[in-house]
Amino acid sequence: MANIVMICSIDILERLYALKLLENAPKWWWVNAGSFEVMLSCVLVQNSKWENVQKTLHALRKNGILPIFSGDFETDYHDEEQNYRAICNIAALSQDVLSSYIFGLQNQKAQRLILLAQNLLQDFESYTSMTHNLTKEWLLAQKGLGLESADCVLNYMCKREVMVVDRYTYKLLCALGIEIPDYDELQSFFMRGVEENIHRAYALYGEANLAYIYARFHAKIVEFGKRKYDPKILIN
Repeated sequence: MANIVMICSIDILERLYALKLLENAPKWWWVNAGSFEVMLSCVLVQNSKWENVQKTLHALRKNGILPIFSGDFETDYHDEEQNYRAICNIAALSQDVLSSYIFGLQNQKAQRLILLAQNLLQDFESYTSMTHNLTKEWLLAQKGLGLESADCVLNYMCKREVMVVDRYTYKLLCALGIEIPDYDELQSFFMRGVEENIHRAYALYGEANLAYIYARFHAKIVEFGKRKYDPKILIN
């Protein structure tokens, strides 16, 4: 294994920040962050391309099942009524109807989305209640949601202080000489480095909340990986 060249995730964040990878991205990176679309997308993207997720979301909006948000949804504002209605719409659809809007693994995903929406309505009285009270344990008990998906929901939909880690995160750290295959340990490495050096994170983002910093950190790693940058530029 290569020599360890970094021991703290805050070093990685600072170097990624300097690359300005998210200059033209939405505030929270995830389009319509804070909305029910995040949870839908997490189920839809399983074993599918992101382009297919976008096609499905477009079809659901076009047919009035999902709302078309106007203005800047990237603030901390949640449209309670529109999001709750969208969940009700999904829960009330038949599997055949919902599958007709889905691109890839239609029947399986339609079944899972309908059950997910029904469980949300059964266990939470409002959309705000969902964003405040959803737990990782509850999410992992739902078919179609795994560790990464659950954390995506908690961070990008509920705006909680949770950092998503994924294959881009793992590959980047390996390239820097640190291999942490366990999801929870990998997540702990990245979150601990930020929290123990929060003054350095605030130097980049001002007094932004930690949930936002984690959202941007994860997004920078994904964009870095997609653009196939040489990880060595983070240590030179």
